[in-house]
Amino acid sequence: MIHKEGRVILPLSLLVFGAIAVLSQMFWPGLIATLVQITVTVLFLLFLQFFRNPKRQIPQQDDNLVYVPADGRVVVIEEAEETEYFNDKRIQISIFMSPLNVHVNRTPFGGEVKYYKYHPGKYLVAWHPKSSTENERSTVVVDNGQQEVLLRQIAGAAARRIRTYVEAGQRLAQGEEFGFITFGSRVDVLLPLDAEVKVSIGDTVRGNRDVLAVLKG
Repeated sequence: MIHKEGRVILPLSLLVFGAIAVLSQMFWPGLIATLVQITVTVLFLLFLQFFRNPKRQIPQQDDNLVYVPADGRVVVIEEAEETEYFNDKRIQISIFMSPLNVHVNRTPFGGEVKYYKYHPGKYLVAWHPKSSTENERSTVVVDNGQQEVLLRQIAGAAARRIRTYVEAGQRLAQGEEFGFITFGSRVDVLLPLDAEVKVSIGDTVRGNRDVLAVLKG
């Protein structure tokens, strides 16, 4: 299934790539045209797979389980000072999404959106230590009635389009889609210090499939 964010970009890219392929045949027939046509075909297939939106049901509905919010690789697990909302220390887990990953962002546990804010900013590479505070980003805090978890969508060097489909006061079901980031990016999850982390740095994880952490009830 194609994500809604690709329903305009994909037809436009098909037209552009198709025009390039036709023009290459007109002006550079032979090997050069063939190479150009292969290149634009590969690029379109990359665009197509980037905007895929696989349907995934969480294995077990449990708001003490924090599921992975995005496909990618775990690049940070550390205690960090969170200064935007909590103003205290939290466990930060960061997931880097390459352009080859599914870029749908899913709610790791159900509850009410207590806070949402969009921040314009820079476009440092997503694994840069300052990307969490200096890059373009959106912050969402979800409260299940007992615990609060902060989610931060962060644009990378290539990602210039963050989409967040929530507002304060909205209720989200566990596993529900809450956003999308275009072309390489990162998601930070900030958890209570007593959360039991279930992943390790370097792990490859999938949204709505793997458990990120267990919250204390």
